[in-house]
Amino acid sequence: MAKALMVQGTGSGAGKSLVVAALCRIFRDMGARVAPFKGQNMALNSYITLDGGEIGRAQALQAEASRIEPTVDMNPVLLKVSGETGSQVIIQGKVFCTMKAQEYYASKARAWDAVKQSYDRLSEKYELIIMEGAGSPAEINLMNSDIVNMSAAKYAKAPVILVGDIDKGGVFASLYGTVKLLGRDSRYIKGFVINKFRGDPEILRPGLEMIRERTGKAVIGVLPYINDISLPEEDGLALQKQSSPIRRRPSGGVIKIVVVGLRYISNFTDFDPLACEPGVEIIFSQNPSDIENADLVILPGTKNTVKDLLMLREKGLDESIKRAYSRGVQVMGMCGGFQMLGKRIVDPHCIESSHGEIEGIGLLDVETSFQHEKTTCRVEAELADSSWLMVHSNKNNALSSVSYEPLRGYEIHMGTSSGNIGLFKVKRLLQTGDRVSYEGPVPDGSKNGNCWGTYLHGIFENDAFRHGILESIRKQKGLSPLTSALNYGEVKEKAIDHLAGIVRENIDMDFVRRISGL
Repeated sequence: MAKALMVQGTGSGAGKSLVVAALCRIFRDMGARVAPFKGQNMALNSYITLDGGEIGRAQALQAEASRIEPTVDMNPVLLKVSGETGSQVIIQGKVFCTMKAQEYYASKARAWDAVKQSYDRLSEKYELIIMEGAGSPAEINLMNSDIVNMSAAKYAKAPVILVGDIDKGGVFASLYGTVKLLGRDSRYIKGFVINKFRGDPEILRPGLEMIRERTGKAVIGVLPYINDISLPEEDGLALQKQSSPIRRRPSGGVIKIVVVGLRYISNFTDFDPLACEPGVEIIFSQNPSDIENADLVILPGTKNTVKDLLMLREKGLDESIKRAYSRGVQVMGMCGGFQMLGKRIVDPHCIESSHGEIEGIGLLDVETSFQHEKTTCRVEAELADSSWLMVHSNKNNALSSVSYEPLRGYEIHMGTSSGNIGLFKVKRLLQTGDRVSYEGPVPDGSKNGNCWGTYLHGIFENDAFRHGILESIRKQKGLSPLTSALNYGEVKEKAIDHLAGIVRENIDMDFVRRISGL
């Protein structure tokens, strides 16, 4: 059975997910067979495993840091908030049901069994499991129903590192308060990490000694504040981009991309590859002026298509999107955004809302119908017609149509769309045990002039396709082509290594190795 090490936080946003990712890479580089594990995650950023299971996006990144393929056992319980109907409960990769909070807490035994089963399976395959908690382990109203913090640590016999966020203020109070509220369970905490520190370390030093004296536990590391780690952020927190946009302004002109800010936005990490590109400014916004003056408007995925569509209509943003389209601005819809851009959404079983039918924005000639089944699968795809995407050729300084390897991505959606469908030819990957096969091709996506949409998440991680989109916009604006092409896979690898380097340099890794038992 594997050894275990757990990272918990004094609250949400303390930095647990990225610390786990860094530790996964550090131990993997040491030669250990390591895997991440988070018993329960509440997130709208999700990822699809090879066998079609759905897990939190953070655990997929941690698996990547471990240099292994993500599996559903790395995140056996995923909660996706859906609005007034409660949260969609996904157990070991598959939709279990939609529940409100009280219903979920009343049925925690089923979820706890899944947590234990998944942990045991991982423990048989790896030497070290690096576990992640959720929120705070000291929420006194939730301790009796805990399946992700101290209950998981006890089950795995895992020593705990507690991370506190100094950027929010009150870090010593939060560390001390967590220890005291946990009572006897605080014995599992072996050390503290202070995250997001700015300033002179000498100012902090007296507090480090005082917290050790008052709790009997040492601060084993102080991590600096990192402005741009270039890695997918945990659900919800990255939406600070709406007020603090990512901006890059190199010579040669700027492409402005506006992702429309939705209340139930999901998988907003789909657009991280665009944000990494030179010559791109990307913001999340509900400002009509931003939308109407963009070069590319993206309607992102959403966990509640109907409610977000109603929000757009209430704020008049549907008309802003139409005005942008009429001006020749590229408008793109991803998943739920694709559904919104169609003519009609039908929900006969009231899966997402009480509206049985609602009119869409109408830029695409498609209609979507919600049924009980959820599509979750990895895919390979190709464009049915690539002539509308242009890339720069370094050989003759000319623009030519896109050519590339098959596009790779994944589908996560309720509902199916019909009508003018066929922008992509999609093969859906099916894996049973070690056997891999493909279903299809099936049509996906739609295009109408300068508006297009697709169900394919992860499509912008395909370098040639992403470059084709951006070069087409640059050509439309009269900008010169970029002379170099960014490789997003390399960007992520370097970012993970950079993060691991920061953690390695600023945390007592000898202490961490000792408590992990390796």
